[in-house]
Amino acid sequence: MLSKLTTLTTLLAALSTASPLPTSPTTPLLRRQAATLCDQYAYYAANGYEFNNNNWGKGSASSGSQCTTVQSTSQSGVSWSTSWTWQGGQDNVKSYANAGKQFSKGLKISNIRSMTTSITWDYQPRDLRANVAYDVFTAADPNHATSSGDYELMIWLARIGGVYPIGNKVTTVNIAGYNWDLYVGPNGSMKVFSFLPSDGSWKFSFNADVKQFFTWLAQNQGYPINDQHLIVFQQGTEPFTGGPAKYTVSNYNANINL
Repeated sequence: MLSKLTTLTTLLAALSTASPLPTSPTTPLLRRQAATLCDQYAYYAANGYEFNNNNWGKGSASSGSQCTTVQSTSQSGVSWSTSWTWQGGQDNVKSYANAGKQFSKGLKISNIRSMTTSITWDYQPRDLRANVAYDVFTAADPNHATSSGDYELMIWLARIGGVYPIGNKVTTVNIAGYNWDLYVGPNGSMKVFSFLPSDGSWKFSFNADVKQFFTWLAQNQGYPINDQHLIVFQQGTEPFTGGPAKYTVSNYNANINL
């Protein structure tokens, strides 16, 4: 009996030594789930990024739900996903689950040197109505509520299932090495500039300086760049109808350089 206990103890000690558990959530051997967000406006923040389930339009659905999962965060970027099913109100946005870059209030767009970002994402399945887009609010008041702004800049990486942006197409332009159709229209009191890939492609990998869009708008669309402050700098997806569907971001980063 004593020899069996000794053998078992020795074996357990050997296994523990051979396969130690990671002691840090950033250890590359283990990707720990950071948070699951299922309440309407469930929120999580870490390492300079913030996440919101943001089911702001769920009232227009006849049925459905959505949960957002934060997989990992670091100073160099994040990975996350959102899963949803929405029915009814096919032309109404149900949510904007997103990852946003945190920053100090009071940043004037004209004083920002660059807003560099990159992303790699996927949607499964793809038989749905949704978009994948960056969403940036600016306002003259640096303390403006983060739920809106004076101006809204959207950069669509995908238009799925025949959905359309706010407003009407006004021109086609090349910015940051991509060709875009620009739509302009009102969202409440905000003026919205939406850039969509002019060839209809889905940009599963995207790398750009968002400041270039603001510079172009200032030069060509009367955007008051010297009077506007950055309110939110986000990336996510707007579901209309479909599902069960899952939007997965394997890597996203954003940087604001002064």
